[in-house]
Amino acid sequence: MKTSNNWFIEHFDSGGTAFGLRIKQQLESHQTPYQHIEMWETDTFAYLMTIDGCTMVTSRDNFLYHEMMSHPVLFTHQRPETVVIIGGGDCGTLREVLRHPEVKHCYQIDIDEMVTRLSEKYFPELCESNQDPRAELLFIDGVKWMQERADESIDVIIVDSTDPVGPAEGLFEHPFFAHCLRTLKPGGIMVQQSESPLLHGDSIIKTMHQNMRDVGFSSTQTLTFPQPSYPSGWWSCTMAGKGVDVSQFRKTASQNKTFATLYYTADIHQSALQLPPFLAAQLKD
Repeated sequence: MKTSNNWFIEHFDSGGTAFGLRIKQQLESHQTPYQHIEMWETDTFAYLMTIDGCTMVTSRDNFLYHEMMSHPVLFTHQRPETVVIIGGGDCGTLREVLRHPEVKHCYQIDIDEMVTRLSEKYFPELCESNQDPRAELLFIDGVKWMQERADESIDVIIVDSTDPVGPAEGLFEHPFFAHCLRTLKPGGIMVQQSESPLLHGDSIIKTMHQNMRDVGFSSTQTLTFPQPSYPSGWWSCTMAGKGVDVSQFRKTASQNKTFATLYYTADIHQSALQLPPFLAAQLKD
């Protein structure tokens, strides 16, 4: 929402919290068949995209999320050649995935093309790999695509979704995880954004671990990282492995990566695996 004092404020009512940015102007507003997308210019975070009144991406802090959604899982997999991103229409995760030279093909699947078109306009730095020959952008239902995908045809699945409501609700449900397991090759890994450790540890994150284990994933691991523009300012992603221990990663490869990052390092990866005692207790069976 926009207040009379030129602030965009997202109220997270169930958590009793809010996040605000002082805005200069609203740039665009679009009601698509799926959601309400708005673009704003802010004083200190440059551009801001919101969907249904919730913060999705800002120019200033998106690198935290995009790097942690991509590099930990790709350095955990032994040889990630075929990658699927479900959601992620701003294409920042796609850009990070394609920094890895071993990736041969990456499907970028978002149901709402408007997210990508607005990102190309206001976040061109996130879309710089959209024309990479290894990238294939699809604007379709990611859940349905996964249902129809061949068995054991994917190395890594990245679920870069919005909150578990509306178009993204199916991405958090038990049947979707079963299709992810089926389509992953042996040794394959999926990772999904898993909300705030502070606000959702004993609900969304715990349920996600249980559902992933129930469908047959052999190991699960949550990693935490800062994200100032999301509820509580502390965010997470959760990995699940098919016959592989996702708490171990290729540390030497990570240390010797051939590309620059703003946040992710091998040491950051290692520290993100260490859960604080309160969260570890919440995630126990």
